[in-house]
Amino acid sequence: MVDVLVCVKRVPDSSGQVLLTDDAQAVDARYVGSTLSEHENCAVELAAQLVEADGGTVSLVSIGAAETVEQLRSALAVGAGAATLVETDLRDFGPSDIAHEIAEVVRAHAEAGRTHDLVLLGNDAADTGDFQVPVRLAHALGRPVVTGIRTVSIQDGRAIAHGDAPDGGRETFDLPLPAVVAVSEGGVSPRYPTIKGRMGAKKVEIEMRQPSRAPVGSGRVRLTLPPPTPSSVQVLGEGPEAAPAVVDLFQSLGVLR
Repeated sequence: MVDVLVCVKRVPDSSGQVLLTDDAQAVDARYVGSTLSEHENCAVELAAQLVEADGGTVSLVSIGAAETVEQLRSALAVGAGAATLVETDLRDFGPSDIAHEIAEVVRAHAEAGRTHDLVLLGNDAADTGDFQVPVRLAHALGRPVVTGIRTVSIQDGRAIAHGDAPDGGRETFDLPLPAVVAVSEGGVSPRYPTIKGRMGAKKVEIEMRQPSRAPVGSGRVRLTLPPPTPSSVQVLGEGPEAAPAVVDLFQSLGVLR
């Protein structure tokens, strides 16, 4: 059996145009919906698969505004059984603050008899691009950590994690439990919640907490958006007269020889 804690974050839906707030400190979510990042959706799915295979529990934790309950219930609907929200204005929190609050939840749960053997997080924040939280959390808890992981299994009380190597191959990590793992999207396909799952999620009482200390902040100067990718169109011709140009294009691309 394994008890897994998955850390999730309410982020703006990135399906549309990305806008920044006036102070350039965050993504402006006023005109878009909110969701979980694909990294975290995959982390929730991995946790559900681990518990289905070996038994145990899946719990959730998030830090943010009261509206984050919406995202917690979405994750509860696909396999998690409990959730904790540290309710606060996340704009004041940096990676060290977030890691600290998650560590405080882990410690509080351990004191109450709910020991989390494995903590899963998204590899990076979908809205701010922070990669620091998993490593800072592991340091705070004194646990081993590995990042950029696609899949995880439990074997003989150890976490076997697989990720992509820099050369395009595969890497395997063998970690003693308890451990912290940062998940990248692509290793599993997140499931869709069933009607039964959604109804059950509505009945779960979410644990509400307040931050344990005043935030230090991120030290972020500003976020910037990359310039739009330029695009161009080349008209090869019209009708049969365009055929030679099409053949030349295919040859240049290596489609024809």
